[in-house]
Amino acid sequence: MGVEEEFHIVDVGTRRLAARADLLLEALPEASFAQELQRSTVESNSRPWSRLEELARDLCELRGRLIRQADEVGLGISAAGSSPLVEMAEVKVSPEPRYEQMLNDYQQLTREQLICGTHVHAEVPDRDLAVAVAHRLTPWLPPLLALSASSPYWDGEDTGYASFRSLVWQRWPTAGPIAKYESAAEYEEMIKELIRSGVITDPGMLYFDIRPSQHVPTVELRICDSCPRVQEIVLIAGVFRALVARELEAVRQGVERDVHLEAVRAATWQAARSGLEGELIDPVGGLPRPAPVVVRRMLEGLRPQLEEAGDWELVSELAEEVLATGSSAQRQRRAFARRGRLADVVDLLLSETRACEWDRPAGDPPAYRSAS
Repeated sequence: MGVEEEFHIVDVGTRRLAARADLLLEALPEASFAQELQRSTVESNSRPWSRLEELARDLCELRGRLIRQADEVGLGISAAGSSPLVEMAEVKVSPEPRYEQMLNDYQQLTREQLICGTHVHAEVPDRDLAVAVAHRLTPWLPPLLALSASSPYWDGEDTGYASFRSLVWQRWPTAGPIAKYESAAEYEEMIKELIRSGVITDPGMLYFDIRPSQHVPTVELRICDSCPRVQEIVLIAGVFRALVARELEAVRQGVERDVHLEAVRAATWQAARSGLEGELIDPVGGLPRPAPVVVRRMLEGLRPQLEEAGDWELVSELAEEVLATGSSAQRQRRAFARRGRLADVVDLLLSETRACEWDRPAGDPPAYRSAS
């Protein structure tokens, strides 16, 4: 499994987004860091790992390298679905032909793409299986979104949502849950049809919440907000890999899975609205339950796969920690409530993004230590 993280670049003086990705990327290795649609965003790419602890250390190392470079030029790095303070007049699209074409084609959608996500890849070498599994996993995406919810603020206002980023994202013509396709060939034909229509220009513009990757042999989870704390990413990565493993086995055994995309869309909206602080739609029974109940039931259902991967102890520990501390959206609102200042929310995100140290001494249970 591997992770792509998107980060906001922030002016530490004004706490507003800063269109200075070029200043950072010129000093960072291309193999690990890349430009994004907006000049105020930069992406990191982990290496593929089989152990969650190794993935966590890699993510911390990448964050540390990016933050050190930002420190040198007076910038801050924030991992969150949205950034609370934005000066729209200063927003700029990266100077790359593909992005400039997107600006011409999609206009306001492109200008307002001021969001960051966490993308998790789980290896599935067989393309037919990847297509099948991507669709079968869709009912489980809302709880994963809730675990990552970190975008309550948009353009200086509290939106009332835990993940407003996910609503901004849904405006793209190819966003949302992936439909059922009988084979990789049928899936590829759908891509060609969309490109022929002119609505998208390349396969990279398939923005499904989960999809077979176009460039590596994986299934890619794309629904999650960027996460200020690495433990949330590690938790989501462990759960996602277990979900993929369970569905792969179900496909091999011929177990059918009925997925109603309308119900998935409704459950996704509910997760975006309430995060971990309200109710989620239970993917098994389709009924609303308190978010901690849904998350714990999800983990118990995945226990065989998590134990087989050696992840049960770590994942269950991280889940209880996240449920105890609440979502990033809740922590941001607490920060704002103390003094009524969005600058304090930005400072919290900068601090949590920076505070990344993963440690697992030999023979001891896994532990996450954060200065926050």
